[in-house]
This record gives sequence, C-alpha cells and structure tokens, in this order.
Amino acid sequence: MARRRRRNPGRDVSGILLLDKPMGVTSNAALQEVKRLYRARKAGHTGSLDPLATGMLPICLGHATRISAFLLDADKEYLVRVKLGEVTTTADAEGEVIETHDASGITREALEAVLPRFRGEIQQLPPMYSAVKHKGERLYKLAREGVEVERQPRTITIHALELLDFDNPEFEIRVHCSKGTYVRTLAEDIGRALGVGAHVVGLRRTRVGPYGESGMVTLERLEALAEEGGLAALDELLLPIDTGLAQWPEVHLGPDSAFYLKQGQPVLVPRSPTEGWVRIYDMDGHFIGVGEIDDDGRVAPRRLLAK
Repeated sequence: MARRRRRNPGRDVSGILLLDKPMGVTSNAALQEVKRLYRARKAGHTGSLDPLATGMLPICLGHATRISAFLLDADKEYLVRVKLGEVTTTADAEGEVIETHDASGITREALEAVLPRFRGEIQQLPPMYSAVKHKGERLYKLAREGVEVERQPRTITIHALELLDFDNPEFEIRVHCSKGTYVRTLAEDIGRALGVGAHVVGLRRTRVGPYGESGMVTLERLEALAEEGGLAALDELLLPIDTGLAQWPEVHLGPDSAFYLKQGQPVLVPRSPTEGWVRIYDMDGHFIGVGEIDDDGRVAPRRLLAK
C-alpha cells in the first residue's frame, strides 16, 4: 500500500505584517495570500475589514498569533466617505437602495451640528449585516435570507469624529473608535439624525492600536518582493511581536523568575506596575510574553510565546 505523502507544514516564521488590504478582497482571502507567500505554518488577522474597505489589516504570523486578541481589542481609526439621501440594505454601496430622500438642503453647518451627539460613549445597534451571532447563527446569514431579528445595543466609544470634507451629497469623516464599532452604522445614524439617511461609499482603516499607515505594504509589493528577494526580503517587513503592545509598561525578569513564570507561576517583580497588563522580557531583552498584575502585586503569565 502506497504511503501517503505528508503535507508541507510550512515555516516557523513569526512577526506582524501591516497589510494594506485592497478593495474587493475579503480579509480571509488576503490572509491566505500572505500565508502562502510567507509559506507560514500559522497565521491570523486581527479583525476583519469588509470587502468594500481598504487599509490596515495586521497579519500575525507564528508566535505573534498569541497576541492577536489584544490587537483585536485595540482602538481603530478610519477614513469614511458617506453619501447622504440613500439608505441601503447593508449600509454601504454594496447593498440595495431601499430609501431615498432629498438631501440637497443639508449644509456643512447642519452636519457639524449633529456630529457632537456621536462623540464619546454612545449606544450602537449592531447591523443585520454583521458577524454578531443570534442563537448560534451569524446575523449576515440571516439577513441574506431576508430574516431580521431583534438586537441589543452595545456601548462603544467614539474618541474622535472629525469632518474633513463636505460636498453635498457626500462628506468625509475621520473616526477614532473603540473595538466593536460599526462604522457603517455610525454613518447611517448620522444620516438618520439629519433626516435624510446615508450609507458608506468609501472606507479605509488607517490605524490599529499603535500601528499607523506608514508601515503598510500592499499584496502587489509582497508578490514583487517574493520574486525579487525571496523569503528573506519578505521577512524583513515583519515587525517584532512586542511592537503590537508598545503602549503597555514592561517588566524584566531574572533567570529564576523567568523560569517560574514559564511554569505558569506568578512572580514578584520589584518596581513593577501595581495593576494592568505588562510586556515581559528576560534580562537579555528577549520578549517572553504578556502578563497581568494580580491582586498581591505579582506578575501572572497570560500569553507566553514559549515555555
């Protein structure tokens, strides 16, 4: 009997790639293309972008997947192009127009006047076209079947909401928001506040946590580098894992403390923060993982790269 050939498991490559996702490509398709180019054993992204959207999609390779949840929870920033006067089934340009209103009387001043009510902590109703689950079923699947269910509003925070351009019936805003914010719903709610409805016609994510636009790379650039310089050239684009947690304080452990921490035991660290999350390093400056200060002031391991 012929022996079955083992599938190539891929490379043990680790780091974070700031992908500039193109329009018309799903986040998962973009992830799989990056994984293929890097021949990576393990990869994941840190929060989906709609196919319509472009911009930052951090890809975590290898050990970096251990911190992907923290980037998923990070604040995000978007540039959003909105069209007044039309409401669609999906709150963006991919949906069917279900309402039209005359928006010709809306002025920049009128728009500026309603924006303050959307700044700060607000309640937002998840859209039907979203990945939120209802009784185990994704809402977008129900929506495609023409089913609408009752949803509970969620508390989100809009840290900044800036009007960049107004050319009726369209306007552009910059949004700095907490995790769980649906930008399509925000645009729709602004249109509703103006009495004319609205939907998103352009969406670009420009920041995730500590990462800004300057470090992003396109799929086309990755493909070109793969041909020109191979895997070595691609690996040079990867950011160290701990850069995704740059806003957190750091602690350094001696050999004994590092040993016990890797066994899953909380350790006492002199002059450590008194609460919250921390980045953990050994005395040589190597990143070990993520910890949390427990009630008695010890550093408890939460996500370690390797034991």
